[in-house]
Amino acid sequence: MLRKIIHCDCDCFYAAVEMRDDPSLRGRPLAVGGRPDQRGVVATCNYEARKFGVRSAMATSQALQRCPDLIVLPPAMDKYRAASKQILAIYRDYTDLVEPLSLDEAYLDVTDSPHCRNSATLIAEEIRTRIADTVGITASAGIAPNKFIAKIASDWNKPNGQFVVRPREVDAFVAALPVDKLFGVGKVTAAKLKKLGAFTCADLRQWPINELQHHFGKFGGSLYNLCRGVDRRQVSPSQERKSVSVEETYVADLPDLAACERELDDLIVKLEQRIRRANAERATHKLFVKIRFANFQRTTAECVSSVVDPGLCRKLLDTAWKRGRRPVRLLGVGVRLNEEEELLQLGLFGDENTPGSASDVVAAI
Repeated sequence: MLRKIIHCDCDCFYAAVEMRDDPSLRGRPLAVGGRPDQRGVVATCNYEARKFGVRSAMATSQALQRCPDLIVLPPAMDKYRAASKQILAIYRDYTDLVEPLSLDEAYLDVTDSPHCRNSATLIAEEIRTRIADTVGITASAGIAPNKFIAKIASDWNKPNGQFVVRPREVDAFVAALPVDKLFGVGKVTAAKLKKLGAFTCADLRQWPINELQHHFGKFGGSLYNLCRGVDRRQVSPSQERKSVSVEETYVADLPDLAACERELDDLIVKLEQRIRRANAERATHKLFVKIRFANFQRTTAECVSSVVDPGLCRKLLDTAWKRGRRPVRLLGVGVRLNEEEELLQLGLFGDENTPGSASDVVAAI
């Protein structure tokens, strides 16, 4: 099937809305996030702040160390949601196949769109112009035959740009990508791949599928496909919730396991309330406890369970805490709904034992 996928993403969305509403902030390093004295983190920052090494998910206190002149504003979610409604309405003017990933980011399948002479490139340009004119912020876009490549392409000419990867360019484009650009490859997997000698997708293509599965389990099949530019995931307008969780970052570290146990009961009550609000009781499949230690090491312990069992939560907490045995800055508890792991392994690619090829991603851009 010939497919035309756009990944559209607004540039530093929260910060952009703040600069739109207060032009005096433009040209100055700006972050939106939590307070440094309450262990807040940066939700997003503008490009002036990024020049100092400030980035999303960084502790606000660390961001201020890197950029003492950084302006930190608290999130104003009502403003961001209002802008999001405008942006999503623009996306849906061009296709019903819109898959939102966040307030400002989405995949669009415009394969059958009648707009702009059915040119995905022209549609992306028009969308970006309308966002600038209507919402007052800029957006970037990637255009490609599938979701994986479109998302990478949208970062290529940020901010306020777009990049097209045509079907005939897919093979060479993906071959040159570092392995840590692959969907699902985090720091740990990237380090393991590099240790095995795979630094780029071209390197990874030298590995047979059985070897990748030996080292990475089911995810090895996904790596085999992705490094060849193969991604058969559909743009899905209705996304099912995959997990429900609550967590707390503490102003003062929890010093030991006993202190964590005292906090756990309150988190369990909040989790049960959130599950009820989400009508997710019947979909609960796994229970997990998440810890971030004072040294920022993170770990999660989980088990199969259809209910939020306080006794099981304590056992999971004990297992997780013993992996670090040090003060805890963040504690969380949650449930996974249905078979989240199977989805995470890109099961939508089809049979992992059936290798794909670059020809699977042919589409007219």
